[in-house]
Amino acid sequence: MPALNDSLKLRNLVIPNRIWMPPMCMYSAVATGSDRGKPNDFHLAHYSARAAGGAGLLIVEATGVCPDGRITPWDLGLWDDQQIPAFSRLTTAIKAHGAVPAIQLAHAGRKAGTNRPWKHSEETEESRAAELASLKWVPVAPSPIAFPGLVTPQELDKAGIGSIVADFTSAAVRAVQAGFEVIEIHAAHGYLLHEFLSPLTNQRTDEYGGCFENRIRLLTEVVTSIRQAIGKDIPLFLRLSATDWVEENQRNEFAGAQLPAELEAAESWTVSQTIDLVRVVTSLGVDLIDCSTGGLIPITMDNSRSYQIEKAIRIKEATGACVAGVGRITDPLWAGSLVSAQQLDAVLVGRQLLADPTWPNRAFVKLGLAPFLRPQYAWATTVRHLGD
Repeated sequence: MPALNDSLKLRNLVIPNRIWMPPMCMYSAVATGSDRGKPNDFHLAHYSARAAGGAGLLIVEATGVCPDGRITPWDLGLWDDQQIPAFSRLTTAIKAHGAVPAIQLAHAGRKAGTNRPWKHSEETEESRAAELASLKWVPVAPSPIAFPGLVTPQELDKAGIGSIVADFTSAAVRAVQAGFEVIEIHAAHGYLLHEFLSPLTNQRTDEYGGCFENRIRLLTEVVTSIRQAIGKDIPLFLRLSATDWVEENQRNEFAGAQLPAELEAAESWTVSQTIDLVRVVTSLGVDLIDCSTGGLIPITMDNSRSYQIEKAIRIKEATGACVAGVGRITDPLWAGSLVSAQQLDAVLVGRQLLADPTWPNRAFVKLGLAPFLRPQYAWATTVRHLGD
């Protein structure tokens, strides 16, 4: 049975262990000028520390494939060749500390152009509209349906959809040139690709809307284009929201389920549709599913520890795909059991790694496994100390 500190081979890449860092936006890039979108000294220190702390793979935060596709003006971006050197500096550091550098490529869709989270309390819909106007950002989406509190997006025409595919593909090529060894496509959390998947936000009547096959069309085009562009050796990950949480609320599947009246009979994105999608995208060259949930609309979610993990397990069981789970993984024993029981192929640990960059090595020691210590630390660090 695999252990948390066992390697995982995907295509020709060997990832040294099964504790990985998921993409988590830091909103710390320069917002304007020639350095906008580029990782800086903060990102170098942030990711280097987590690599040295024992994580086998680090997925660099949601990186915009075009300027007005970023969640905030302070997000990273890879829409210009001039941004490549700054990312190369980052991948070199991650590799030097023993981890595999991955990157998540994203377009925020109707949720683009928001403020940093620690500024949300100062915002109003009017101030957001004024700021977007000053930035000349026009959020786009499959249909002109606003996220609550944000401006109404512009519906993408077919030319715009083609540009989205091209932007994702060009960013993926730049990422490989910058030294990233894994590419992840962000199709979760209510951002553009997720918006096309869900009938709650996709009300189109053309070949990109309506039935399941049409709603997944943009994502499959992005997957196909990126796989062709990056070649056969680079692993391709896909982050999905397995559910919009509407169906679970409709069925009262968890304590505290509450659903607005207008959603009581609404069609949404569900786990069963995710399973069908996973079968499609793995046939197109996706190597691993990064399984998350929600984000499309404000809604009540299950508050149990396994609220997302059980859905990731269900997807792996149904499809046989390689799946990593994320969400409330704070206990090394639970993380280890998920991998050793082959319920998941890897665990993505977020908030624990923000609080403690050395959490992976501490987890390995708690489980009686060998930690991943760089020689600069190993000669002066005892395993007992890591277990304290």
